[in-house]
Amino acid sequence: MPIDTEEEVICINKKTGQVLKWIFVIALIAMIIYTFRDSAGPILEELLQTSVWVVLGIGIAAVVYHLIEAWITCSFARVYQPKFSYWMGLESAFYCSFYRVATLGSGAGVAAVVYFHEKGIEPSKGTGMYMMEYVVHKISLAFFSVIFFVLDFAFMKQYFSEYFYLLTIGYGLTAFVSMGLVLFCCSKQFHRFILWICRKVNRKGKLDAQIAELSTQCRIMEDATAELMTRKTLVWTNVGKNLLKFACFYGIPFIILYQEYGLSLIHIWAVTSVAIMLAAVIPAPAGIGSSEFVFTAMFTVLVGTGAAGSAALLYRFATFVLPFLIGAVVVLSHHIRKNKRCKKS
Repeated sequence: MPIDTEEEVICINKKTGQVLKWIFVIALIAMIIYTFRDSAGPILEELLQTSVWVVLGIGIAAVVYHLIEAWITCSFARVYQPKFSYWMGLESAFYCSFYRVATLGSGAGVAAVVYFHEKGIEPSKGTGMYMMEYVVHKISLAFFSVIFFVLDFAFMKQYFSEYFYLLTIGYGLTAFVSMGLVLFCCSKQFHRFILWICRKVNRKGKLDAQIAELSTQCRIMEDATAELMTRKTLVWTNVGKNLLKFACFYGIPFIILYQEYGLSLIHIWAVTSVAIMLAAVIPAPAGIGSSEFVFTAMFTVLVGTGAAGSAALLYRFATFVLPFLIGAVVVLSHHIRKNKRCKKS
């Protein structure tokens, strides 16, 4: 049936927009339910049994972590887009936190690049920037763990001497992964080496298209990170910001445990950073599952199984659930504002 008037077209467009908005909201709620279908009950039960001040403290620590993350993102983004504001960095931080958990880690990078593109940063540069930010994050994690492991060596030796070989493997794997990421982001020689191997494997020519695409992506990565790598002050300043950021997340167990068990903040920083570093090299989506396993195993040595399990649930709430829920609000708000801008244009 033909449409007779412009008003009918506008009306249909509005109805379509409303339907799409509600589909998005329903999909968002479904993601939340599916993601936390197994852990929601235990986490809620633990929250109800925990002091309001402890819950408030770990919540503040989680938010401050993202405030610093926004600061880091903003400083990198302004290299390519001087108008990139701190608020955009904060929105990006929670935006990525939502998709990191909702997609079990696979969608965070894509979400970040899409968001940067909306703010005027080309996808190639956004990809390089996100990779550089991730590399700096990994290197900073290793620095943080080494610093507090050395400062608290006597304590770590007392409680974890039988696991030192595992810690050595963990540090070695972290260094290997960090070096690999640095080379993948910045090194033309490394890219040529990878492409050389691929061409040797591709003797029958079945992978020509994939190798050509990989070659293109390598060039894009080189161009995107070249400008950032020349700004060494920016890179090392953001290492310092990352150390502050980790102090917030890795201090969360101190808020939970210090009153009853008398563990110092340095003890907590040393143990938590080692646990998260080891979990990061265990192949699990977004570290979900591996983080809780290693965290619980290490803190069981200090406070017993029950307290370690409770602390792991609260740590999961502060580092995964709360940022995810705030991120859901940010994503929904971003989507609504985007729809309104599209209607105006």
